[in-house]
Amino acid sequence: MKHKDFQNFFQGRALQFLVSAIDLALAEDGRDFTSEAVFSEQDAMRAQIRAKQDAVVAGAQMIPLILERTAAFCGLEKSWSLHIRVKDGERVAPGNVVALIEGSALLILKAERIILNFLTHLSGVATLANQYARALEGTGVVLLDTRKTLPGLRYPEKYAALSGGAANHRLNLEAMLMLKDNHIDAAGGIAPAVRALRARHSPCPPIEVECRTLEDVREAVSARVERIMLDNMTPQMQSEGLSLIPPDIEAEISGNVSLETIRDIACRARRRPDFISVGRITHSAPSADFSMTVMPMRNQKA
Repeated sequence: MKHKDFQNFFQGRALQFLVSAIDLALAEDGRDFTSEAVFSEQDAMRAQIRAKQDAVVAGAQMIPLILERTAAFCGLEKSWSLHIRVKDGERVAPGNVVALIEGSALLILKAERIILNFLTHLSGVATLANQYARALEGTGVVLLDTRKTLPGLRYPEKYAALSGGAANHRLNLEAMLMLKDNHIDAAGGIAPAVRALRARHSPCPPIEVECRTLEDVREAVSARVERIMLDNMTPQMQSEGLSLIPPDIEAEISGNVSLETIRDIACRARRRPDFISVGRITHSAPSADFSMTVMPMRNQKA
């Protein structure tokens, strides 16, 4: 992922949500009474962020914004220099330097845990997403994330999935209309549910139908929806379901997908799915290991 992709992704509402998440993290920590007692506003510090494991980085491009919001929270002038050595989406090995920061000791120590929390969590998402994406290489099938994200961190986690090589499914409930079992049951079937959506919205966003049975697939095909999801089907049902979906309707497989099975799922049928969605790349990604070491650059106050 290129640096410009961060700027392209975090615009408008996405940027507002990111700023809100950073500000909430700052508010959760409150004032740093310990550092305020040990350091003065004139004291400076040098910090180095290093990887402690093999990982795909996500969140490094957020560091400038975190420093800006921290300075505003602490009432400090812009008093730092930053050199980011690794772009989001790049792979690092243990010992690789991700970023160097020089500036106010109060600023760096206040921002330290927030920077690391974002970096370790989002890099964990990117690293796991990358493992799944690499398992699909050469199949033509696209890895998708889901909305199974932490409240308040939807956009950062979706950005991290992109950094790892996944594609984003819908960012929110407005981007694509998905008919799930509750909607279908309440509407009396797939066909009336699709009609209700198209009657309500003009123009109507793309419609995806979550199918539980092969009969559901047939109904969704007849309704000419844009995408059909085969949800938690057995391997045999997946193959049969895919054969029922014409090429001009996108096919997605979801449910019970692991690193060990994803490639077989992508390749087992003659009609390959267009997408495989995996919730665990966001909801179950272990944090990647990064550390920050700091060194004062001036004498501390007595």
